[in-house]
Amino acid sequence: MAFTTKIFKGDPTIWVVYFFLCIISIVEVFSAGSSLAYKSGDFFAPLIKQVSFLAAGTVVVVLVSRIPCRYFKIFPLALLPVSFVLLLVTLFFAEATNDGSRWLSIGPISFQPSEIAKCSLILYTALILSSMQREDGIAPKAFKYIMIPTAIICGLIFSENFSTACLLFGVILLMMFIGRVPYKRFGQLIGFFVGLAALIVVSTKVLPKSFVDDISFLHRADTWVSRIDTFTESSDDDPKNYDLKENAQVGTANIAIATCNIVGLMPGNSVQRDYLSQAYSDFIFAIIIEELGIWGATLVVFFYIVLIFRAWRIASRCGTLFPAFLIIGLAFMLTSQAIINMMVAVGLFPVTGQPLPLISRGGTAMLIFCFYFGMMLSVSISAKPAEELPAKS
Repeated sequence: MAFTTKIFKGDPTIWVVYFFLCIISIVEVFSAGSSLAYKSGDFFAPLIKQVSFLAAGTVVVVLVSRIPCRYFKIFPLALLPVSFVLLLVTLFFAEATNDGSRWLSIGPISFQPSEIAKCSLILYTALILSSMQREDGIAPKAFKYIMIPTAIICGLIFSENFSTACLLFGVILLMMFIGRVPYKRFGQLIGFFVGLAALIVVSTKVLPKSFVDDISFLHRADTWVSRIDTFTESSDDDPKNYDLKENAQVGTANIAIATCNIVGLMPGNSVQRDYLSQAYSDFIFAIIIEELGIWGATLVVFFYIVLIFRAWRIASRCGTLFPAFLIIGLAFMLTSQAIINMMVAVGLFPVTGQPLPLISRGGTAMLIFCFYFGMMLSVSISAKPAEELPAKS
């Protein structure tokens, strides 16, 4: 017990959430990765790869949790410029995958620079919010200092990964809201982006497709609009008329959910995994429902809810503002992405390419999520124990 405590330092609740999500990930990726096993010719290949990523991720969590929280203030000074350069390189030189240029390859390693950019921007925002607080609110210049790099980073991500740019921008807005940025600023931002979104939608409807395609940052506009149109179509249509070929992912995910029989088919017994594209990644929650039933899906949702509430509790115990803003920002990113992924799987949100944090098939995103958990645990170590807090707080 003492040996385990020495290794796994930090808040026990966060560790419990982490390990349970890892267990669910191993079971469900192994089950949902039938297509990967078929391609590789090795039945255990998806399992071995996922366990390897999670083992490496656990090492990352342990090592990062040992870093004193104050040193995270240095990270954005290096990570933001690096993110900017990597996103530029990705925009112009990355190889297109599924009509989007999101991945960079360095030797055998492939990664999405947008994942590094998300982490760096959250760190930077926490630093600005904490350093520019005053008794009567945050300094007026803080809004400009946050929005300029946010606009640049999200703008570089936007054309190739619209959902990630919106998700990141939303998390930064939530952090600024908690950081006491004036409401007037939020009204200006919301008005601007609603107008911009309307302009893009109208442009894709009115302007010739060839003209829109020639605008580099709108070359995926047809995909965005078609996904929104598919999502907003009437659900009263006869199921017999549903075009499963055109809407294969959504339709197959719905079949997986409908056939779960409340209690699920049990792990390893999924039928739709063989027909559902990205069953081990973007749509893994549908496979979780099919195999584990409503109760298993509720348990997954419960773990993410526990994570955000626990992060909020730890933030309230922090003696300084930077770790409080940091852990809240990280928790917002993890839970917001999880909510979007799960809503897509059950048909409550247009299709995006967001994986389910720490559960979807491993990769660089998995290691970044583990880095998030490591930083959250580091903050929990630096936070004051409950018995040391004044009774009033």
